[in-house]
Amino acid sequence: MEEKKGLFGKLFSGLTKTRIQIMGGINHVLSAFSSIDDDFYEELEEALIMADIGVNTSMRIIEDLKIRVKEENIKDPMSIKGLLKEEIESIMMVGEDQYDFIDKKTILLLIGVNGVGKTTTIGKLANQYRLAGKKVILAAADTFRAGAIEQLKEWASRSKVSIISGQEQSDPAAVIYDAIASAKSKNADILICDTAGRLHNKKNLMDELQKIFRIINRDYPEAHKEVFIVLDSTTGQNALQQARQFKESADITGIVLTKLDGTAKGGISIAISNELGIPVKYIGVGEGIDDLQKFNASEFVAALFE
Repeated sequence: MEEKKGLFGKLFSGLTKTRIQIMGGINHVLSAFSSIDDDFYEELEEALIMADIGVNTSMRIIEDLKIRVKEENIKDPMSIKGLLKEEIESIMMVGEDQYDFIDKKTILLLIGVNGVGKTTTIGKLANQYRLAGKKVILAAADTFRAGAIEQLKEWASRSKVSIISGQEQSDPAAVIYDAIASAKSKNADILICDTAGRLHNKKNLMDELQKIFRIINRDYPEAHKEVFIVLDSTTGQNALQQARQFKESADITGIVLTKLDGTAKGGISIAISNELGIPVKYIGVGEGIDDLQKFNASEFVAALFE
């Protein structure tokens, strides 16, 4: 129970700026109206949009609210807060089976543009899985960014896991090939692969990803596959656009949102969950190696609304 309190405490603290941004606007609208009418809904929608929840998601929330208000014959604007909380939680809910991969032979690819915290996320995930008793191997397949391999080697050392790497500018797919062979020979539980965040153009990057997927499907078909996109929550709507672009070339199974503790734009997490239909699986709420948390929609929304 104490650990739960500690994790929630970190989450609550990490979401401070986002909570102020979202709830400040919502509370202002709720207190400014004595009745629920079209003007009230318009102001509430505007507050949600301004909190980086986005136009489409804000419209969905308002439409659902209108239905519930009518069905339940709600008259008091302050009663809306509980409905809002339930609506956002339902949008962000992650199925209990979304973490089953941890107990399977899994190959996990992390994708995303440079600078979002991808390599750091890999290190933190590796540490989590090792502490859960899993045998973890890292693959340093981001061979095009200067220093990326050395950075991942440092994280492998901190996390006390093995790493397979090549030279800078070498073929990323070749690194994945070697890493799969190593994972099989060492009977690893989870192989986590770093990938290039940006080559000289978008097509080049997406072609490289497709090449990696082909090698995985050919040489490790028995492995469960997960593809996480890492997004920097401080970039707001840009994070949503990045996810859309990568979704065109990769079957993304989960989202990792980093740097939530340093932004007021955490509302973008709601928009991403709604518009992409991809679950947020992990969130970063601090710099420490244990500050990457499994996403829990109920606790996330509780930390926003408290």
